[in-house]
This record gives sequence, C-alpha cells and structure tokens, in this order.
Amino acid sequence: MIDVLSACAVFALLWGSGAAGLLLQPHLRAAHRTRETFEVVQVIIVMLVTFAALVLGLLTASAKQTYDQADRDRGDYAMELSRLDRCLRSYGPEADGARRDLASYTAAVIASTWPDEPPPTGVDYPDTSHMARTGPSQKLEALLEDAGLSIDRLDASDTYHARLAQRCVGDWRGLFNGRMAVIEDTRAAISAPFYWILVFWLMIIFASIGLSAPQNRFVAILLGIAALSLSSVMWVIFDLGQPYGGFFSIPSTGMREALAEMLAPPLP
Repeated sequence: MIDVLSACAVFALLWGSGAAGLLLQPHLRAAHRTRETFEVVQVIIVMLVTFAALVLGLLTASAKQTYDQADRDRGDYAMELSRLDRCLRSYGPEADGARRDLASYTAAVIASTWPDEPPPTGVDYPDTSHMARTGPSQKLEALLEDAGLSIDRLDASDTYHARLAQRCVGDWRGLFNGRMAVIEDTRAAISAPFYWILVFWLMIIFASIGLSAPQNRFVAILLGIAALSLSSVMWVIFDLGQPYGGFFSIPSTGMREALAEMLAPPLP
C-alpha cells in the first residue's frame, strides 16, 4: 500500500511540476522567452533526461537483481529444509523430536512471512501475530536452535548412525547460514532519501519542459502521460525492494512444499 501511495505522490509531483512550468511561462520577461534562451533550456533538458534515464535504468536493474537473488535464496533455503528433514528421517525414530522442531520452525516462518495467506495446518508452532514479516526474529532463531540441539543430542548406536548424525549437523549448519542470507535479502534496494532526491531531479526536468513547451491541452496531457510512465517505473523499483510485502512478493510455494514433505507419512 505504501508503494502505491508513493507512486501516486510521484505522479502528482511530476505532473504538477510540468503544469507549474506551463503556468509560469507567460510571466517570463520577453528577454527570457527568446529562441536562444529556449535552445539553451532544451540542451539542459537533454542533459538532465539522459542522466535521469541512466540512473533509473541502473536502479531498475539493481532492484530486479536484488529481487531475483532473494527469490533464489528463498528457494535454496526451502531445499535445505527438505534436505535436513530427509537426513533426520533416514536416521530413524530417534530423530523424530528434531523433525518436529524443524517442522514447527518451517510453519512459523511461513505464517510470519506470508501473514495474508492461509496459515499452515497439521503442525504446532508459536503465535506469529506479533512477529515481523522480515528481518531477524528471536523466536524463529530459538526454534531453529532447538532443532540443532535435538540433533546434537542424538546418540549414535553404530558407525552408520554416527556418520548420518554428522551429516545432519552439517545440513543444519548450512540451513542456519542460509537463514542469514534470506534475512540479508530483505534489506531495501534503494534508500528513501535517494529515492526522493531522484524524484526532485525529475521534478526539475518536468518544470523545465513546461517552461519551454507550447501552452495547450495536448502538451498538458503528454506531460501527464510521461508523469504516469515514470511514476510506474518508480513504483516497480520501490516494490521490487520489498520482496515479501509488495505486488511482486516472492511466493510461499517452496516453503509450503518443504513443510508438506516434512509432514508426509513415511513411504512403505
């Protein structure tokens, strides 16, 4: 919702700047409305537009790359959860406690990260209503550490189980490191101050265009279309920087599939 309001504000500011330039143009002195003056203004506009286009292109590419990385890391994290569960399942009934802790952790992650979707069922997990959607969570970290402690308490009865327990410990460590990567992916791709400074640059461009453009309704409509196009680009950049809370939110499919695999009965 915030990104939509931000895009609407950008649209209003840009179109308003262009309209202000059109309204201010008749009040300029005759010496300021010569052809030579407008030619200089056109050169400045081209320079500013080129610079803004480069910045917007780089920001869009960076935001898309950040989003794609977050999507890959979340998919890898879901696979790491499944890998650890399969290792514990192979160990035998002695690892059922660790598997329950792991399933509880996975369900809590799903419920807290995607609160607008149906909550997981068939597994007990703590209340996530007060958990943040993204970022570190002490409750989630405690659940994951409980699973790790349960793995450490496994008492191998033979060489096979000893090696399997060691493998499960390695999978748990990889999972813990993967969790940190997922947390880092939730950082905003663009800072708010820079975002609004860029909007200010675009306002200057629109005001400059309004000062040198012909005064008619068609020009005003074109300025509105241009403002709408650029505000939509700014919305995409802002939204991609929120991989778990925007229109392009990363789906919970991978995590739900991992949980379903954990809760599935053993094969005969």
